[in-house]
Parts: sequence; structure tokens; C-alpha cells
Amino acid sequence: MNDWPDGWDDSRDNGGNRYGRGSAGAQPESARVMRQVRRGPASPGPGPGAPPYGGVPQQPAYGDGDGYDNGYDSGYSTGQVYGSPNGPGGPQGPGGTGTRDPRPAPNWRRRIKWTAITLVTLLVVVSVGTYFWADSKLHRDVDLSKVIDRPEAGKGTNYLIVGSDSRAGMSAEEKKKLHTGSAEGKRTDSMMILHTGDNGSTLISLPRDSDVEIPTYKGSDSGKTYQGTGRHVKLNAAYAEDGPELLVRTVEFNTGLRIDHYTEIGFGGFAKIVDAVGGVDMTLDKGFKDKYSGADFKAGKQTLNGEQALAFVRTRHAFAASDLERTKNQQKFLAALAHQVATPSTVLNPFTLYPTMGAGLDSLTVDKDMSLWDLADMFWAMKGVTGGDGKSMNMPISGSTGGNLVWDKTKVKELVGELRNDDKVTVSGN
Repeated sequence: MNDWPDGWDDSRDNGGNRYGRGSAGAQPESARVMRQVRRGPASPGPGPGAPPYGGVPQQPAYGDGDGYDNGYDSGYSTGQVYGSPNGPGGPQGPGGTGTRDPRPAPNWRRRIKWTAITLVTLLVVVSVGTYFWADSKLHRDVDLSKVIDRPEAGKGTNYLIVGSDSRAGMSAEEKKKLHTGSAEGKRTDSMMILHTGDNGSTLISLPRDSDVEIPTYKGSDSGKTYQGTGRHVKLNAAYAEDGPELLVRTVEFNTGLRIDHYTEIGFGGFAKIVDAVGGVDMTLDKGFKDKYSGADFKAGKQTLNGEQALAFVRTRHAFAASDLERTKNQQKFLAALAHQVATPSTVLNPFTLYPTMGAGLDSLTVDKDMSLWDLADMFWAMKGVTGGDGKSMNMPISGSTGGNLVWDKTKVKELVGELRNDDKVTVSGN
């Protein structure tokens, strides 16, 4: 008699291994019969109502052809795994469309918006950083509040631009290379008044040999007042006597024009600026030599490096009208330099722009009230003037005395009146 539950048939195993079915076999059956089991409620322990055969419940049927089919399907046999194409909700699964959903189109408006915001933010950060970096480099060492008895301010802005023969910070080798000599102290090698206003800009060169009167002034260091005695000297001697403050005082006294801002650059700084922009192109009508400045130029177009540029603007012994010819060359070179600095190859190239700005700002000495905006206004006005959008001239000269150049008082008075009222300049210079 067969005591096994219905559905079990010893004969079907042909006396084979019945491990797991109450046999004493040591080996399990093959994986074919290792089914996924759906666990039911925990079976009660031995006692009334407990299932027979040691509390082991009858296993569910799986529809494998052995007669165990109770309709159960775990879903794994059909490949309906969550997240797969054939799983629930997948394109091939129940409720699917049969195709994959298309990738959403990129939101170009949103991308452009955030790209623009990023670029603007970066530009603002770089601009602000550059401003404070540049502002920190300016040497605001000139105090125009020490200048006494000043003329009334007029319309527009007047800058006194000075090129000095300062050798500060230069090594003996640099002095030799640039032919500067080793003279003590500082003198002015070039002086210009730049007027900016609503009726264009005007650049006026003041010859260093100009005959001027030293007025009453207050010492920039001592604070002591020195009374004027009617003493006449060359204009560059005022700077040598008591520096920028006395030079401003002397220019204002002899012209009647108020100076709003002061800018000075020395020999070394000038040469560094030229080298930083990669040299300046110049076209010379005729060649000339000067053993004092080191100039040795041939006629025609050429690119001047810092050393050559300094020699060019300092040369005067090679010309008959030495000082007046030199001021014309200085204006010509400044036009070429301003053009070179303002080209896209300089402005849009940070590897050129920042070294140029650094060389220029490190070399400048300005008044305490001068801002970077004032400096930018001065530069663009000079570029405009030397580029043909304004007027450049020498101070009108009427003659000379004792080797000093005498200004034409009538023309100077008319010129100053036009500048003070910011009128278009009609006066001509030498």
C-alpha cells in the first residue's frame, strides 16, 4: 500500500534517488525540480489540525507537466522584470507601446540663458578683479593740494603729462643700455598739456627750454613758503628745484590755466611699455644719429623696441631747432604708441594686455585724486588727438633769450581762453 499523498508515485522514479521525498538518498535531485516556492502562512505545530507528515505542507503545483498546476506564475519565467523592456510598464511589457520613448529634445533656450548668465558673471568678476589690480598699481605720490594761488577751474579737464629722466630702479647695465647716464636727481625731458572737453581734445607740447618765471610757492616737503623774486629759468628747472608740485605751480602761474591732474613716467617705464606691446612701427622721412641719446635711425618704416623708442623721443642734438623738433617727434611717437596699444591684438589678448598694463601702471606717478577713469579718459583723448581727431601743437613761440624759448604772450592768452571755455582751439603753434 502506498502511504504517500496523492500525486506522489514511487514508480515514476524507477527506484532512483528520492532525496527530498523521504528517501535516504545522499544526493539532491537535479535543478529541474528545484522550483520557486511560494511561502504560505507558517504551519502550526503538531496537534489537531496540523498537516500530516511531520508538519511539511504539500507543495504548490507549477504546471510543469507533472500535474502540479495551480495557476501560480511569479513573473520571472516570462522575463517581466521591473526596468526591462519586457517588464511591467516597459515598451514591450503590459501596457507598453511596443517602441522606446524618444529622448526629449534639448531645451536650447534654457541652455543659452544659463550660458549667457555664466559668461556675464565671469566677465563681471574678471573686470572687477582687473580694476582693483590696476588701481593698486598706481603711484599716487603727487599732492596738488600743496599748490598755492591756483587759477579758477574752467570747463573740461587739463592733464599735465610729464616724461622725466628718472633713473629710479634702473641697474647700471640698464642705464648703459638705454644711454641715460647716471645723473643724480630728476629733470623733465618732455612736458605736455592735454585738454579734454566737449569740443574735442588738444595736446600742447611745452618745450623744456621755455623761458618761465618761478613764482612764490610752498615747499612740497618743508611746507615753507618761498617768495618769488622774478627769477627766470628754463621750464624743466622748476621740476628739478622742487618736483611736480612746483612744476604745476609754475605752469599755472605762467599760463593762467588750471591743471586738474598730473601724470609722470620715467625712462625705464617708457621703454618697458614699448617692449610689452611688441614694439612700435614708425615711418621716418629721414634718418639721423645722436651719440648722446644713442639714436641711429635710417629713413623708412621700422619697428622700434623700448631702447630705440627712448632714443627717438630724447634726441635733440641731431636737429637744428633742437627742442621744437624733439617735441614734434614725441607727439609723432605717442600717436604710434597709442595706436599700437589700442589695437585688437593688444586689447583682446590677455597675454599682451596685462603685461602692457602692468608695465605702464607700475611706471606711472600720478596725483592723489586721479582715478583709473581719469587715466582712461587721458589715454583715449591722447589717442584721438594723435590719430587726427583733435589738435596737437607746440606752445606758440615768439623768439628766444639767453638760450631760452620765449612764449608768444598774445597767442598764449588767446589759447588759454579757448581752453578754459572749452572752445574749439583756433590758435596755431610752432
